[in-house]
Amino acid sequence: MSRREQQVRDEMTLRRASLDDARREVLAGELSEAEFLTIERREEAALERAGHDLEVLLANTSTQVSRPRVRRTRLLVIGVVCFALALGVLLWSALAPRQAGNSITGSIALSNAQKVQQYLTEAEADVANGNVVTALDAYQNVLGLDPKNVQALTQVGWLDFSAGSSDQDLAIMKVGVNDLRQAILLAPRNPAPRLYYAIVADSTPGNEAVAKAQFEEFLALKPSAGQLAIARPFLKKLGLRAS
Repeated sequence: MSRREQQVRDEMTLRRASLDDARREVLAGELSEAEFLTIERREEAALERAGHDLEVLLANTSTQVSRPRVRRTRLLVIGVVCFALALGVLLWSALAPRQAGNSITGSIALSNAQKVQQYLTEAEADVANGNVVTALDAYQNVLGLDPKNVQALTQVGWLDFSAGSSDQDLAIMKVGVNDLRQAILLAPRNPAPRLYYAIVADSTPGNEAVAKAQFEEFLALKPSAGQLAIARPFLKKLGLRAS
């Protein structure tokens, strides 16, 4: 079994475990039905992509044909390059600077918390390098281990909305918006998800009032200088000023 095949199989195991955990949390009353449906959609979509990747890997192995590795696109490669890549790299570079760390692969003795941190480190490095698809994979791996991780929810929400917006896919856009809302609910005093949500609202026709309200909430949370620099063009457009 190749290293890549093992990674895909491991990811599928994590996704199934995440779904099982979510089902148990719903039954125990620890997770709402709406939260469960969001997690279920995300994990089932990830399982479908992973299953496709595994089929491709197995087909390549059986035919012994040397081809470039098929990478998941999930509506990202074309649309996100124009919209999410440039702004997403800028956003996360300012909101959560990259931390030093090692690859998650090969560290089988790591605890879940350590795995989450290393996936986050890898995702931040991928975003900084413009590797949006692999960054999305890493953030989704985080959510497989910790469905309430605010950083991962924020990034997945942003990337999903950006992809859906570029491809005019309302379902994907809605999933992204729901993830951003969940991040705000989990961390109402964190300015980062509020900033993403405000930018999403500003980019959606008819939601100027929502965008303005969200930016006002963002400003009230005393964001960092880097976050304010990102928000400033939107604030100017909406007639708002940072105090």
